[in-house]
Amino acid sequence: MVFKKQDKFAVLLNNIASNLKEGADYFADFKIKNVSDLKTFSETMKEIETKGDTYVHDVITELNKAFITPIEREDILALTMSMDDVLDGLEHCSALLEMYNITTADEFMNRFVEAIKSCAAEIEKSVELLSTKKLPKIREYAIRIKDLESKCDGILRQSIKHLFSVEKDPIRIIQYKEVYENLEDIADYCQSVANTLESIIMKNA
Repeated sequence: MVFKKQDKFAVLLNNIASNLKEGADYFADFKIKNVSDLKTFSETMKEIETKGDTYVHDVITELNKAFITPIEREDILALTMSMDDVLDGLEHCSALLEMYNITTADEFMNRFVEAIKSCAAEIEKSVELLSTKKLPKIREYAIRIKDLESKCDGILRQSIKHLFSVEKDPIRIIQYKEVYENLEDIADYCQSVANTLESIIMKNA
C-alpha cells in the first residue's frame, strides 16, 4: 500500500485530481455562443485553476512539515506539479480563446478536448488507486492516457495541414495554430502525469 486511505497526501492528491477533472469537464462541456460566453468561460476556468493552485500550495506546505512521507517527497511533488500543469494549460487555452474571440470550436478542437477530458478521468481514477493495494492496475490507466496523447499528436498534424489548406487570413492562421499547439501541449502534460504514475508504481509496487 502506498497511502493509507485518509493520509493527508492521499486526500490532497485526490483533491487536485478531482479539481482537474472538474476543470476538464467544464472546458469540454461548456457551450460558447458569443463573446460574452467566452468571458464567463475564461473566468470560471481561472477560478478552477486558482483552486488548484491552493491545493498545490497545501501539498508543498505539508511536505515541508512532514518528517516521513508515504512515498518519496520528490514523487509526491512531481505528481502534484504534473497534474497542475494540465490544469494550467486548460486555463491558458481558455484565455487564448477569449483573447482571439474564437466562439466556435472546430472539429479538431473538439477532438483534442474530448481526448483531454478522457485523460483527466483516467488521471482521477489512477490517483484514487494510490490508496489501495492495486498499484499495478494504475498502469492500465497510464497506458490509456499515453494512447490518448498519441492520438492528439495525429490530430495536431491533421489540424495544421487542414488550417493551411483552407484558411487564407494569416492572422487567423496564427491564432488557430497557437490554440491547436496549446491543446497538444496539454495532452503532453497528461502524458507526464502518466509517466510519473508509472514511476511511482515501479518504486512502490
